Amino acid sequence: MQTEIYQEPAVLVGLITPQQPETKAMEYLDELAFLADTAGATPVKSFTQKLDYPNPKTFVGPGKLAEIKEYIVAHDIGLVIFDDELSPGQLRNIERELNVLILDRTNLILDIFAKRAQTANAKTQVELAQLQYLLPRLTRLWTHLERQRGGIGMRGPGETQIETDRRIILTKISLLKKNLKDIDKQMATQRKNRGKMVRVALVGYTNVGKSTLMNLLSKSEVFAENKLFATLDTTVRKVIIENLPFLLSDTVGFIRKLPHHLVESFKSTLDEVREADLLLHVVDISHPNFEEQLEIVQQTLQEIDPQEKPTILIFNKTDAFTYTPKEEDDLLPSTRENISLDELKATWISKLNENCIFISAKEKHNIENLKETVYQKVKAIHVERYPYNDFLFQRYDETL
Repeated sequence: MQTEIYQEPAVLVGLITPQQPETKAMEYLDELAFLADTAGATPVKSFTQKLDYPNPKTFVGPGKLAEIKEYIVAHDIGLVIFDDELSPGQLRNIERELNVLILDRTNLILDIFAKRAQTANAKTQVELAQLQYLLPRLTRLWTHLERQRGGIGMRGPGETQIETDRRIILTKISLLKKNLKDIDKQMATQRKNRGKMVRVALVGYTNVGKSTLMNLLSKSEVFAENKLFATLDTTVRKVIIENLPFLLSDTVGFIRKLPHHLVESFKSTLDEVREADLLLHVVDISHPNFEEQLEIVQQTLQEIDPQEKPTILIFNKTDAFTYTPKEEDDLLPSTRENISLDELKATWISKLNENCIFISAKEKHNIENLKETVYQKVKAIHVERYPYNDFLFQRYDETL
C-alpha cells in the first residue's frame, strides 16, 4: 500500500503596488504556489494588500499582519511564505508577531534547489548560496551551528553566540568557495577534453519542457517532471543529426526574481551557457505570459554573458495552447487570450524568420523540422570553424 506524502499547509502573502498591479501580483502568487507545491507544501490561502511600497518593518501593514495571524491561528497553519525577499529586520519582526515558520521567495527557491541537488557540485553550490543568504539573518536562537565544529577554542573572551556563528559561517563560505574553484577547474578540464565539437545549450524559463526536448534530441533519459527546477545539474549529451555530431547541454531553468546568490554560486553550471556556440531558447507558448518569461530569460542571459549568441527560439507546448476568439464587434486591442496560434506564428516567424520554430515535445509534433533547423545552424558554425570540411557537407547535401 502506497502512503501519501504529507504536504504542509501554507499561507501565501503578496503585495499589489504601482510597479506590480493586481493581475501581475496574482500571477506571481500562482507561481509562488507552484514553488510551494514543488517544495512539499500545500497553499491553502493567499493574502494580498495594496501598498505604494513594502512596509519596511513587516512587509505588509499591521492590520493585514493581524488578519494573517488570526487566520493561521484559527486554521493551525505553521508556515507563511512571502512573495518577495524579506530583509533581516522584516523577517525578525514577522516571526515575532506570527510565531510560525516564515519563508520568503528566495528561501523557498533555495530549499527546492537543496532538495533537487544530486551531485557534489550542485550540493556545494546550493550550500554556498544558502549560507550567503542566511549570514545577515542570524539570530541568537541559532546555536546548533557551533556544534558542527565543536566549541573548544572557537569562542574568544566576551564573544557572543551570534558572533561565533557568524565566524563559523564565514569560514565555511570561504571553504565552499575554495571547493567550487577546484570543481570549476575540473569542469573546465572536462570541457576542454570534449574537443572542438560545436556546443549547443538548452535555456529557458523553468518548466518549459527543456528536459523533454533533450530526451527527444539525444535519445537519452534525462529526468523530466512537471515541477519547477526538475533539472538542477547540467546534463551534456553527444547528439548526431544526419552525419553531424555536436554536444547538447540541458541547463537549470530561470525564474522571476532569481536569487542573486544562486546566479553567483551556480557559475560553473552557467559556464555551459557562456561557452555554448548556439542557444536553443525554449518557451512555453501555452503560458498566458510567455512573452514576459521570454524577456526574463533574455535579461538573465545578458547578465550571465553579454555577448550575442546565435539563438533559435523554440515555442514548445503547442498542444496545450488555448485561446478565446474575439467577438466581431469587439474593438478593443487583441490580447494573448484571444490571439490564435496561427496569428502568433505569423507574428514571430516574420520577426525572426528561420530562427523561430513551433513544436510540441510531448506530442513529438514538428520535431523533424526542429532537427533540420538545428542541423543547418550547427553545420554553419562547423563550416566556419573548419572550412576545409565544407566539401563533406556539400557532397552529403548533393545526395539528398
